[in-house]
Amino acid sequence: MTSRYSKEKLSLIVRKNIRKYRKMRKYTLQELADLTGLTHGYVRDLECLSIDKTPLLETVGKFADALEIDIRQLFDDIETEKSIDD
Repeated sequence: MTSRYSKEKLSLIVRKNIRKYRKMRKYTLQELADLTGLTHGYVRDLECLSIDKTPLLETVGKFADALEIDIRQLFDDIETEKSIDD
């Protein structure tokens, strides 16, 4: 049985949420990169789910600050939310 909190699953959830909140704020990849102090390429690769990247917790915090959200929102499971709304 796979853990609900495996590194891979949590990484995927965080990455999907970064993209979701970036789009909600209408930020470009470059704008988000500038706000976090990260490179455009890193942010782009992080959002590209076919590339295996796992951000450090400190980096997740940078995204939360830049997106002006509570860090816990980046760990909300989007798929669970959708199934509740349906």
